[in-house]
Amino acid sequence: MRTLFSIIICFIALTLFANGVFSQSSEYKLQPMDVITITVHSHPDLTTKTRLTADGYITFPLLGRIEAQGLAVRELEVKLKTMLEKDYLVTAQVLVFIEEYRPRQVSVIGEVNNPGKFDMPGEKDITLMQAIAMAGGFTKHAEIQKTKVMRIDEGVTKTIMINVKDITEKGEKEKDIVLKPEDIVYVPESFF
Repeated sequence: MRTLFSIIICFIALTLFANGVFSQSSEYKLQPMDVITITVHSHPDLTTKTRLTADGYITFPLLGRIEAQGLAVRELEVKLKTMLEKDYLVTAQVLVFIEEYRPRQVSVIGEVNNPGKFDMPGEKDITLMQAIAMAGGFTKHAEIQKTKVMRIDEGVTKTIMINVKDITEKGEKEKDIVLKPEDIVYVPESFF
């Protein structure tokens, strides 16, 4: 019975994921270690490929060190355009392209069919149920009512308890939390 339940959950989650139902609710914000390319129309000397530093800054010709962490691509384009037009160019057409996203992974361990580390899509967040689907769903021995998400938030480890039956059987979708990079999902074994 649990095997059939796991297969159904995996199928539903993968179908919804493929159809974009679990899309990111907001635009991707630049993170430390992302690699971006910046071009300024008609100014090839300003073309820059750079990696955000660990503290979220980039270095750009003429402007020096600029904070980019937490900005959407469009916000960084506007920021650079404004700064360039203030002192250097009459009109600046700035384009920012993300070349490489910083590695974003979650771990799923315990009573799932394929435990391990899984890459999160660069621009999209994933939910608990998506991560479990990526791990092949629950085993027949899974105690899904006691699923845990372990997260380090500002240096403090937090444990979030989730009863997956509330999501799957009661339709409480708000309990299907969005995971953060480096979260660990643990599904314990049922002893009955």
